[in-house]
Amino acid sequence: QVQLVESGGGLVQPGGSLRLSCRVSGFTIILYGMSWYRQAPGKERELVAVHSSITGSTNVLDSVKGRFTVSRDNAKNTVYLQMNSLKPEDTAVYYCSVERGGIRYWGQGTQVTVSS
Repeated sequence: QVQLVESGGGLVQPGGSLRLSCRVSGFTIILYGMSWYRQAPGKERELVAVHSSITGSTNVLDSVKGRFTVSRDNAKNTVYLQMNSLKPEDTAVYYCSVERGGIRYWGQGTQVTVSS
């Protein structure tokens, strides 16, 4: 059974940092691109970052360039989203996701709130 479990969200002040984790079970992530999405209240879910399993590179949303990075630990079957210089507009529920066998899988999400 495929499961994605996010953790690491919370309340942080503007300018602060958080690292989100996404632990995957049910298959090994080494061959798969891993994505992070977010959804703010009243808004559509948007793609934040995609990490390639082939090149190791990450493509990110323009509004988070230079602030967010993705890494993975294949031995732990875990993907990370490092978020620096957080802004109030980064407040959202963050989800990790992977497409495998034509099915897109989602975690349950973790809340990130950026507020003073």
